[in-house]
Amino acid sequence: MEETELAARLRSPDPAVGLRAVGALHRLAEQVEAAAVARARQDGWSWEQIGDALGVSRQSVHSKHGK
Repeated sequence: MEETELAARLRSPDPAVGLRAVGALHRLAEQVEAAAVARARQDGWSWEQIGDALGVSRQSVHSKHGK
């Protein structure tokens, strides 16, 4: 889905369309976060540093992304 299409869906007067767009945004945000965390770990960042950057605890980010 293109950015402009997603933005248009978010402005839709139909709640179902808007809610599906919100779901798409959540999935995209999760993918972007996972990629950024993986890159930070490759670059030697600690779980504490990553948690600080995301505004969460190191335990939270490790629980979500640690392998």
